[in-house]
This record gives sequence, C-alpha cells and structure tokens, in this order.
Amino acid sequence: MSRVPLATRSAACLLSALLAACTSTGPMTAAEPAQSPGARPAPITPDVGWPRTFAAVQAAWLFEDQKTFADAVPRRDPAQIEAAFAAAHARPDFDLRAFVDAHFVLPAPPPGTQVDRQPTLRAHIDALWPRLTRPRPAPLPHDSLLPLPHAYVVPGGRFREIYYWDSYFTMRGLVESGQTTASRAMLDNFAQLIDDWGHVPNGNRSYYLSRSQPPFFSHMVALEARDDPASAVRYLPQLRREHAYWMDGAERLAPGEAARRVVRLADGRLLNRYWDDREVPRPESFEQDRQTAAAATSRPAAEVWRDLRAGAESGWDYSSRWLDDPTRLDTIRTTTIVPVDLNSLLHHLESTITKACEQVRDADCAQRYTTMADARAEAIARHLWHADGYYADYDLRTRQPRAQLTAAALFALHAGIASPERARRTAEAVRRQLLRPGGLVTTAVDTGQQWDAPNVWAPLQWIAVDGLRRYGEHALARDIARGFIGNVQTVFDRERKLVEKYDADGALQGGGGGEYPLQERFGWSNGVTLALLALYPELERIPAEAD
Repeated sequence: MSRVPLATRSAACLLSALLAACTSTGPMTAAEPAQSPGARPAPITPDVGWPRTFAAVQAAWLFEDQKTFADAVPRRDPAQIEAAFAAAHARPDFDLRAFVDAHFVLPAPPPGTQVDRQPTLRAHIDALWPRLTRPRPAPLPHDSLLPLPHAYVVPGGRFREIYYWDSYFTMRGLVESGQTTASRAMLDNFAQLIDDWGHVPNGNRSYYLSRSQPPFFSHMVALEARDDPASAVRYLPQLRREHAYWMDGAERLAPGEAARRVVRLADGRLLNRYWDDREVPRPESFEQDRQTAAAATSRPAAEVWRDLRAGAESGWDYSSRWLDDPTRLDTIRTTTIVPVDLNSLLHHLESTITKACEQVRDADCAQRYTTMADARAEAIARHLWHADGYYADYDLRTRQPRAQLTAAALFALHAGIASPERARRTAEAVRRQLLRPGGLVTTAVDTGQQWDAPNVWAPLQWIAVDGLRRYGEHALARDIARGFIGNVQTVFDRERKLVEKYDADGALQGGGGGEYPLQERFGWSNGVTLALLALYPELERIPAEAD
C-alpha cells in the first residue's frame, strides 16, 4: 500500500491528538486518495484545514446536525482562525458558539418544506423541481463546496449539494416531467466532476472526494441516449476514466489480494468492493464516527472509520448487510465484502464503453471491455450466487457468499446478467422475504439502521421493478410498484409531502433510523414515483381531498 503524504499525515495526527487517538509516530500505510492524471489538486477538507477548531465544535455537538459545521465557510485564512482558537479556547470566558459565529459563515437552514397546494401527486412533484434546483455554485475561498458548470437539483432537506447515485433517480423524474434540459445539465455536471477529480465523488464537497458512490454515470448516459444515440460516444472519455478509477491497482494484484476498490479473488477473477481513501472520522458525521470506533474495543479506530466511510460510498449507510453483529455498528466490515450491486453496475459501465467503442470503430477498445464485462459476469455467476437461490454479497474472509438476502440481489437482474432460472429463483426469494405492503424492504431484519427493515427506499424499488420486468416477472414487479406508489400516495394525501424513505408495513409513513431526522421533498422519491407511474399509469389517482 502507498504511503500518506507527510502533510496529510501531520494534519490527521493533529486532529487525532485532540481526540486522544493519535498514538503512533511511525509512517502511516493507508492508501491516500489517488490523484488521476490531469485532475485538480484536491482541496483541503474542514477537518484538515482547521483541525483544532473543527474537532472542538463537533465534539461539543454545537449543532444538532454534524454536517452543519462541515459546510461552514471560514471568514478569513484558516491558519489565522486556528491561531485565534489556540489563543482563546482555554480562557474561562471563552464562548465557542460566539467564536464560530465570528469566524465562519454557517450554511442557510433548509428552505420551507411546503409548496403551493397541488391537486395531484404528479403536480406536486412538478412544482418541487424548481424548489430543489440550485444555481451554478460559486464556492468562496476555503469553501468545502466544489464548483460545477451548471445549475443542479439537490435531494432536499439537509442535502445542499448533488449526490451521485441520488441524482440518477432524480434525473429519471426530470425526464418524465419534460425537464430534459435540466437532466442533461446534471449529466454534464457529473462529466465535469470526472474531468476535474478523476471520478465522481459522493457529492460535490471537498470532504466527499475520498470516495465515490454506486457508479450510475453509465446509466445517466443511457438515459440521455433515449434522445441522443451518440451520447455514449460523447461521454466515452469520462466513462473510461471512471472505470479506471474503480479498477486502479488491478494489474498489480496477485490472487487473494486487494487494493483500494478492486480485489482479485483466489481463482484470479477480478471484482470490486467499496472503499474510502481516508481512515479518519467523516467530517459530516464526525462525533458519531468517533463514538462508533470507541465502542469497538478489539479493533483499531482507523479500521472502523475506513469501513464506515466505505459504507457511505455504498449508499447503504448503514445496514446489517455490512455488519458482523447486526445490533452493533462497530462491527462494520464493508471493505471485506464484495457487493453484488456494485459489480452489476460496473458490468453495465463496461458494456456501455464497449458499445461506444464499437460506434467509433475502435475494435481493440471494444474487445478489451467486452472481455472485462464477460469476465465480470462469469465471476458474479460463480461467486455471488447463494445456494439457497438468490444473488448475494461475497465475503472475502470466509471466501463464500454471505447468507443474507438483500434488495441488492436484484441488481443482477437489472444488469441483465442473471440466467432465466436464477432470475426466477431470486424473484421467488424476494417475494417471500422482502415484499411488504408498502414496497420492497432493503433487508428482512429490523436493526434500527436506516437501510434495514422496515424501510423502503425509492432507488431500490426502481432497480427491482426494472430488473424483474426484464425477466418476465411482471406480477412481482407490479406488486412492488403498487405497494410503493400506494405508500407515497398515502403519505402525500395525509401530509402533502414526499420523503427520503418510507415505512413498508401497515403504517404507510415515512421511514426512520439513521444519523439524522427524516428528510422531506425528496429528489429520488420524486423521480422514482414519476418513473413508476410512467410504467403503470393505472396506479395514478387523484387524492381524496381533491375529488
């Protein structure tokens, strides 16, 4: 593994010293964020730029949401703020909140959740898009916000920036609303992020640059290709660059080894895992991560932090899917798990590149990516199939599929790489274990984590419905869509809003769990609702109040 640059190590050690956790003076051996050729130098994150102030504010829980101070912007040079903090913080009359107000610009609170009353769910969503649209960002000096070339649509609530996999499902809704220009602008924003940083970060914040999220860029390109068949060719450089990011280090791996996001299994086959290039608490969940690592008495804190960060890259933050003990978040082991959803998405990326190379008559490129896509499909078939009859994640420690069935199993159907028989068996297992009155739950167990039962999440409903329809499992697909749309409609009728996640059981309400309160509006719920109504127009109805 490569060594962390000395400047990064020193800042991280200073931060950890404040938490009584930086005890080693030897060289760090965790992989640093790889800088792609031509990419911009990575900006300083808040926990590194003003570490003593940052750690003190977050440890004091000065703000209910730890993301608030992560998004704050220094009013002057951070070194001067750090010096002022060092000089003043030990004084008896020191007021930490007054210090923050004097030296930082705090983010504006989320806008009001209400829109003008609309008669239908569809009209409400159409009216939400302008409320969720933000102008082209112009980051201030020392801002954690990353620049983008175009206006963009945010998820809503506390999420003031774009998020990678959220945005694909938002874009589906924009297209269904006729907002194709906005959808294309979103695609160009993501292409620019790849050009600037060598990958799509979790979101356009400096503290998200050390990780990505489920790679949906090729699906965004495919969405644009509905109107422009040449889209894949136009975005081919970015498609190939994203693939290189996920496969970085593969050529140097011996069987049984892993580096960053790629693993070579004992039989020599290549697959991918989630990873984060840093091993410190997430700035946006700083104190939560510190407390989680403190509970893991038998594991190094840095290992826990890395797995928490990798869990955030997965988008499933958090789920029993990643835990050795489903009741203990400190047993998270994301980086030792090969996920079926990630590898299904990368198969789509490789297939998309293949088709684009064929369009430009680059036979060598087409053959190279065809070979990789075929090899990945074979590896998924060999290693990510559970004998009980469903696709599952692979455990690098036990060298066998993990027993748990999750909604991620349906990504293999969505990617079209399941055999008909395996698709049928997966559908049967999903119906038995994951289908509830309000849609498809993420897992069958209720742990209090937000990516476990009883929550249903919009993106997984779309993946499931699309994948099942590909294999002729129309009854189950419609049952999932009907349950989810009915859930969304019920909450809308009662509360005139859409939310980030829903409860799948009889209550038909917003979901719970997680590190923050339930968020409203919400980009991907809006998008998936419209996309499912396009498939099943008979599910759309006028709310009772408007009859």
